[in-house]
Formats: sequence, C-alpha cells, structure tokens
Amino acid sequence: MFRVMAGDGGEVTKALRAVVLKIKAATAARSPEVSEWCAVPRLVAVSKTKPKEMVIEAYLAGQRHFGENYVQELVAKAADPEILTRCPDIRWHMIGPMQSNKAKKVLSIPNLFLIETVHSAKLASLLDAIWAKAGHQHRLNIYVQVNTSEEAQKSGVAPGEVTQLTEHVINNCPNLNLLGLMTIGAYDYDLSLGPNPDFQRLLQCRDAVCAHHSLHHHQLELSMGMSADYEHAISVGSSNVRVGSVIFGSRSHEPQ
Repeated sequence: MFRVMAGDGGEVTKALRAVVLKIKAATAARSPEVSEWCAVPRLVAVSKTKPKEMVIEAYLAGQRHFGENYVQELVAKAADPEILTRCPDIRWHMIGPMQSNKAKKVLSIPNLFLIETVHSAKLASLLDAIWAKAGHQHRLNIYVQVNTSEEAQKSGVAPGEVTQLTEHVINNCPNLNLLGLMTIGAYDYDLSLGPNPDFQRLLQCRDAVCAHHSLHHHQLELSMGMSADYEHAISVGSSNVRVGSVIFGSRSHEPQ
C-alpha cells in the first residue's frame, strides 16, 4: 500500500519512514485470526492545514494516499499545478464531513480515490448522481461512516442502521463502490482499559454487513485508527489508518 524511498530526506520523510515501520510491525504482530482476512493496511497521510511542500516531500518519499478534512483545502491542493506535476500518482481521500452543496466540487477534483464519510442514503444518492452525470468509467469508492461512539456532534450512521445504508448503496447507487466502513471513535480513549470499544463496534458492524450481503470479511475494508491509536487499530483489523500530526507535526490553525 505504500513504499518509502531510501535516503535521508527532511523531517516529513523521517517521520513517514518511522510510521511505516510501526505499521509493518503492528501488522506482523496481528493474531492469525485477524491476519487471515486483513492485509497490510493503507496509510493515509492527513495533510490538513499543511503546506503543499510537505505533501510533495511525503510523495517523493513514497507516500501516495493523502487525506483532507476541508473541501476548500482539498480542492486547492488537488488542483495545485506543482502537486499535479510532481505528484502524478497521488490519491486523495475526503475524510471530513461532506455537505451536499459541496459534493460536486469534491467529486470534480483530479486523482480522487475515496470518500470516507458517507453517512446517509441522501448523500449516497447525491454522490451517485453526480458521478454518473460526469460520465466516469469507474465507480466512486466510498466508505460508510459509522458513529460508533454515538456522540451527537459526530456524523455517521448509528451502528444499528448500518445495513440499511449499505443496502441502499448496493441496490440503488450503481455508480458507487462500497469499499468499507469507517469510524472516528471517541477521542482520548485509554487503551490500558482494554480494546477500544469503538473499534470493536465497527468490527461488529462489519460482521453484520457481511452477513447481510453475503460478503467475505476481506471484501469490506475497515477504516479506523489515527495518530494516537493507529497501531492498536491495526492489531484488531484496520485496513486503512489516517495519520496526520505524527507525520507532519502539530497543526497551528484550522481553516475557517
């Protein structure tokens, strides 16, 4: 899923290399039961609020998948002439909340790989219609976002309603490819208390979706784990981890 080039490089390159080594170690340490259905996870470098120079450095070091939380920033970076020239194989992930009135902007960017935050049938249908109208020859990858912590301020379908949404996507959105499920989970969970319950709930949702649609576990990715807990997420079966501050440093501001 990633390849980090040799050479000393700058701070981003060194941090990226360290993360990749930890991902490989966490993957190798998985139980046989998890390893049976889950491959080496994809690393998404979360570059929100960071300058394009950092994106380019990470790309030149071998990173290909990048995530952005804000539509305006994603659109600007994806269309940046220098990024387009120097990073031709970049793959963008939209990992922030998706507002209906900005969906067309997001779906028009070059090198869009995945929308990680589909939380309703209405949004899924809108994305399906926009993608179809654009005339793409391939389906749009999406994750269904699950609010496993059931916090009011977070987007995502309730765990008990996941199969209803995946059924809508599969049966009514022919231009979408249901790649997997995603959760953010509660912040600052203390791993000394045991496995993260939000990750366990997402595993349960995966089981329910696979049973409902007669899918094998390896056919449905799980996106869980960020800078603070990506190694634990990998140990329980994450297919996709989103790591930002560990690679790019802490964020000094959030876009307005």
